[in-house]
Amino acid sequence: MRIGFIGLGNMGSAMIGGLIANKVVSAQDIIGADASIERMDEMEKRYGIDVTSSNNTAARADIVVTSVKPQVYEAVIEDIKDTVSNNTVIISIAPGKTLDWLRDKYGKPVKLVRCMPNTPALVGEGCTGVCRNNLVSDEEFKTVLRILNSFGRAYEVSESQMDAVVAVSGSSPAYVFMLIEAMADGAVAEGLPRKTAYEMAAQAVFGSARMVLETGKHPGELKDMVCSPAGTTIDAVAVLEEMGFRSAVIEAERACAAKSRSM
Repeated sequence: MRIGFIGLGNMGSAMIGGLIANKVVSAQDIIGADASIERMDEMEKRYGIDVTSSNNTAARADIVVTSVKPQVYEAVIEDIKDTVSNNTVIISIAPGKTLDWLRDKYGKPVKLVRCMPNTPALVGEGCTGVCRNNLVSDEEFKTVLRILNSFGRAYEVSESQMDAVVAVSGSSPAYVFMLIEAMADGAVAEGLPRKTAYEMAAQAVFGSARMVLETGKHPGELKDMVCSPAGTTIDAVAVLEEMGFRSAVIEAERACAAKSRSM
């Protein structure tokens, strides 16, 4: 199986690193194309993959990942659409670019997978929502999920849910980083050194997330476990509720999903 990457930015790099580290394919089975010679050289040295400046060369692979900026997606498709065969599975990474939009731009029946990963893929902890059109077989989709699970966790969703995926996963690392920064600022205000504050806040978020994933308990139940009667935590929770913490997060996600739908 040969996998081609068009675009070797952060997300393409994260995917390639996961594929090789988890032995889904070997470096020799990956070819990457990018407009930047410096980026190609870097990826060739880091991972030992084949590189090319030709999108069409990468598009001859069995599976093609288009991991470029949304504003150049149409130009890239125009470039490769005649090269892509009916047997090629195309994995698209772009918010707002629907399966119907992609099909229309290719101008022919194409096996399409649409996904939305997030930046924690760079450290092997990505979260990816994924859907497919009806030309992708179950066996081919199983292979796609192996690729996406190599740098985190992948979840099959319906395409109608992809804007929600953008809100809760694709964009949400920004919200979490803001939370960590705010938690650290509060700790610094109480006398903790800045470096220690950042590390402790990040570890607290990381550990809490693992508890949700590994215990299977409802987040509200886990919250209640921390809130002792008349204790410090319940006072902090009361302030967050008073300030509209949960409402702010919900409204932020709804704004994010609305923007995704309009792209």
